[in-house]
Amino acid sequence: MSKKIVLATSNKGKVVEIKNMMEGFEVKNYTDIIAPFHIEEDADTFKDNAIIKAKAVFDALGDGEAIVLSDDSGICVDALGGEPGIYSARYAGVGANDKDNLQKLVESIKAAGFDSSPAHYTAAIAIATREGIFTVHGHMYGTAITEPRGDKGFGYDPMFIAEGFTNTLGELDDEIKNRISHRGRALELAKMILKTLK
Repeated sequence: MSKKIVLATSNKGKVVEIKNMMEGFEVKNYTDIIAPFHIEEDADTFKDNAIIKAKAVFDALGDGEAIVLSDDSGICVDALGGEPGIYSARYAGVGANDKDNLQKLVESIKAAGFDSSPAHYTAAIAIATREGIFTVHGHMYGTAITEPRGDKGFGYDPMFIAEGFTNTLGELDDEIKNRISHRGRALELAKMILKTLK
């Protein structure tokens, strides 16, 4: 019998991506079970924000058998001193969409005097269960460019080229992206933990 995983996210792109990568698991978003609610992500690391989300949804579900998985991730650009980092999802302000955030990042890199910059993605995954909280990390290194290309994926994908590739994540097939991505790597580690849970 497959384990049931509840995702703690309101990001539709993440939901699709995680479901595609969690073969062998039954995955639902928490909003399919209870009404969506605001979770204040006020920590200063990806890991701690992931824990906040996973714990908030686990507590809200009120189901001791639940296994809740949350992801906090973002892009860090060297030319900007690591920005936007944990603020990746709201880099252009509260209520900003993917396009707004991408445009601001492009403009910020150009304003710093660069056409491109080394950058990396981080994904922190937290798993909340009655047995406690478990966390893992995944990373992907590459280059942030100021001429976005491709319309696949979501977020900053059209402006990021992973090491060893010439296409942006926005141009790569999902299968390739999921294999090399920060989230894919973190989920592989998360699966090891999930398989040990009773």
